[in-house]
This record gives sequence, C-alpha cells and structure tokens, in this order.
Amino acid sequence: MTNVISETYQKIYEIVRTIPEGKVSTYGLIAQKIGAKFSARVVGYALNHSHVFNDIPAHRVVNRNGLLTGKHHFNPPSLMQKLLENEGLIIKNDQIIDFKKHLWNPNEIH
Repeated sequence: MTNVISETYQKIYEIVRTIPEGKVSTYGLIAQKIGAKFSARVVGYALNHSHVFNDIPAHRVVNRNGLLTGKHHFNPPSLMQKLLENEGLIIKNDQIIDFKKHLWNPNEIH
C-alpha cells in the first residue's frame, strides 16, 4: 500500500476513529456521513485497507443488522468478536445482542 491515502478513505478513517468504545456503527451510516455518492461497499473497502494503521477501530463497524460481516478481514477472524467483547458487547452467532443499544450514528453528530 502506498503512503498516499485517498481523501475519501481519510474521511472514513476520521469517522471510524470517533466511534466511542463500546459502540458500533454501520457501513451504511458512515457512507451517508461522507456523502450521498458513496456506498457502504466503499466504506468496507477502506476498512479492509485500514489494518496497516493502529489507530482505526475497524472492529466497531458492522452491517446494518449488527452482523460481524467484516470479521474475515481480521487475523484471526475471531479477533473482531474478541475486541468487541472486550468493550462490553455481547455477540452470539456473529451478531451483536441489543444492537440498537450499542449503535452510534455519525449523522447525529454536528
């Protein structure tokens, strides 16, 4: 990976860095925050490349149903669940229990 990170990826990383410990956000909510022309898939691509940085809590981003769909990009894949559990979340069958209670929406931040 080059040292140059796209402006879009930078925006995504800035948002993900602000997700509070013990909270999660979704690919779609982050895409909404950066602009209508971006999709949840773009957020996923950015997070797939974020593992070279130590300060991006990519484990706090899940799909719109609270599923740990990005776990396969962690080494080992169980690491995503472990990191979330260390922050107090309960995961069962790759899904966050009480998902809405833990959901953080970057679009509600001004």
